[in-house]
Amino acid sequence: EPGEIRDPVCKICGNKAKYRQQEHFFFKLSTFKDFLLEHLQTLKVTDNARNYAMEWVTKELRDWCITRNLEWGVRFPGHDNLVVYVWVDAPIGYISFTEEYCNNTGGDWRSIWQEDSRIIHFIGLDIAYHHCIFWPAMLKGANYSLPWAVIASGMVKIEDKTFSKSRGYVVWVNEDYLDHGFHPDLLRYYLASYTSHTKDLNFSWKIFQDKTNNELVGSLGNFLYRTLHFAHKNYGVIPEGEVSDEVFSEIRTTINTVIEAMDQYEFKKAIDNILKLSGYGNTYFQSYEPWHLIKQDTKACSRIVKDCLQIAKALVLLSEPVLPIKMKEAWGHLGQNGDVTQLNYNEALIEIESGTELPKPITLFEKIDDKKIKEMNVILNKRVAQANAKEASISPKIPEITFDEFKTMDIRVGTVVTAQKIKGSDKLLKLMIDIGETEPRQVVAGIAQTHLPEELVDKQIILLANMKPAKIFGTESRGMILAADESGAILLMPERSVKNGTAIG
Repeated sequence: EPGEIRDPVCKICGNKAKYRQQEHFFFKLSTFKDFLLEHLQTLKVTDNARNYAMEWVTKELRDWCITRNLEWGVRFPGHDNLVVYVWVDAPIGYISFTEEYCNNTGGDWRSIWQEDSRIIHFIGLDIAYHHCIFWPAMLKGANYSLPWAVIASGMVKIEDKTFSKSRGYVVWVNEDYLDHGFHPDLLRYYLASYTSHTKDLNFSWKIFQDKTNNELVGSLGNFLYRTLHFAHKNYGVIPEGEVSDEVFSEIRTTINTVIEAMDQYEFKKAIDNILKLSGYGNTYFQSYEPWHLIKQDTKACSRIVKDCLQIAKALVLLSEPVLPIKMKEAWGHLGQNGDVTQLNYNEALIEIESGTELPKPITLFEKIDDKKIKEMNVILNKRVAQANAKEASISPKIPEITFDEFKTMDIRVGTVVTAQKIKGSDKLLKLMIDIGETEPRQVVAGIAQTHLPEELVDKQIILLANMKPAKIFGTESRGMILAADESGAILLMPERSVKNGTAIG
């Protein structure tokens, strides 16, 4: 906010900033506070997004400036020197492309955006405010349908740095993936199954390899191929027999857990349960040893093989949303007709039909060898090195200091005694910090958007204690807490608890 930065300078040229008076337009967001508090209680939203949004709404909710002084953008009506803030006009595109889609397919966009409907937004956590506060208020003001759910995902990162095309921290889908022969389904599976949808994902070729080799090749692919290969070789068709109650019960349980996980947008949990079913199938196949059983009791062997084919059918249906191309192939290997993408999970509880011809199957997934992963890591490391060099080249050069100069800084360990928000500021907290003096130090820190006050109390931090006192937003600050800056403040803390006032140096 204006006035919060002492001695502000331009990050590009280094010149001092000048304050100017300009005309801008505001959306009266403050009048929507009661509505937003109620909306956020009923909205189906991931906890990470709800917590961020509630923190904004429960404190002083200010009116929202919706114009900018930029060369690019949608011009604000009647003011050629202003453009509409992108997070005003961009979400309106959700409605306009829905209208275009409906015009092309014969539907009515109003049934989605002006009637009772389930609109679900899948977003990155960094735009939670826009979709949980600004956008619902705009829709409410215009009498449009509100979001039914907002699902905020974590960030994809490389070496803890958020993906960025401009900075170079990126894995290009064509150049770095498809052009090297990797199947698109493997990437979908990796992204969906690696971690919870709401957590950050650090891209790793090694983990990509492990998940492909151990889960897709070793478990799911292994069960589908061994079952289909045995059935094709020994029967040529789906054999006679009735699927056992045990197998149907296992499938039914898996369907229920997968649906529950999908309803919670916990895709990893859903995939874990699908893999559990493929593990059950592998154990089932192995325990009955059909390669021996077919020589001793052909009827019993037919029943076991049909049980396994029923499990295979269920696995294909359940895995299709994550592995659409490969599961379409597997559906054909099972001799099944129809579009697998249009079938309900409960189709897995309909007994697979005996006598259906089985074509010769092929392996769906191939192992990725260490040599290929080494090659990919060389490419990735080179890209990261280039990105690091690029950042270093544009970063302002910091002058070197002597050890004597460093010793002039009084850096100490302290414990946060109290923490509270500063009225009127979205970014500042007032902290009282015990650094071993007779009274705690009062310090103002710009960490309100990354740290809740109650979570800071009793935490030990690092404080520059001989910082010249200053008034920030009308509150005196006698020190500066030390933090790293990586998509927000990351506080520096001692490795273990030490006495307050312990010097660092």
